[in-house]
Amino acid sequence: MLILSIYVFKFMDKKVTYNYVENSLLKSLNLIKELTESEIFIKNTIEASDLIIDSITNNNCIFLAGNGGSAAHSQHFAAELICRFNFDRNPLPALALTTDSSVITAISNDYGYENIFERQISGLSKKGDVFIGLTTSGTSKNIIKAFKRAKILKLKTIAICGGNGIPKSDFIPDVEISIPSKVTSLIQEMHGITTHLICDIVEKTIFSEIK
Repeated sequence: MLILSIYVFKFMDKKVTYNYVENSLLKSLNLIKELTESEIFIKNTIEASDLIIDSITNNNCIFLAGNGGSAAHSQHFAAELICRFNFDRNPLPALALTTDSSVITAISNDYGYENIFERQISGLSKKGDVFIGLTTSGTSKNIIKAFKRAKILKLKTIAICGGNGIPKSDFIPDVEISIPSKVTSLIQEMHGITTHLICDIVEKTIFSEIK
């Protein structure tokens, strides 16, 4: 069956292949257009940026976490704050809680995978920090538990999620940026755009480059 599938794909009509790629791009384009026209998305993106700016200017830190593709976005986001986004400037304090394999495996082994971010928040954060949780489903247990711990410790919370949002029965973040889709790949694409928007606003505002 696998050999047959490869054979069919290899000799697929080029027009069909072209149309497939074109339609895939149009799905992304249509979702970007929907976000461009969404007052809620734009408002929440600005509000999230303001929370981060206020935290950093008060000598606090930004913590980020996610699973799978969202872990990659967390690390990407943190790297752009620590290093640079558009121009050379001083580093901004940010830490992705997805990178220390010893900490993650120790907590998973001793306390369970659902506690890997909550326990790091407990040990590393202080009042006034920000915790950003990325979850396409909105229901990742380790992200929800980290949000709850962050609230107890008086951190500000930002959720970047998919069309389902964060269930209100689980947690209500200070800011929720939801992407109006249930397709994981499209949600993740828009999460990349969203985090770039926030990095751009934060960097230019803090270093007085905003236009």
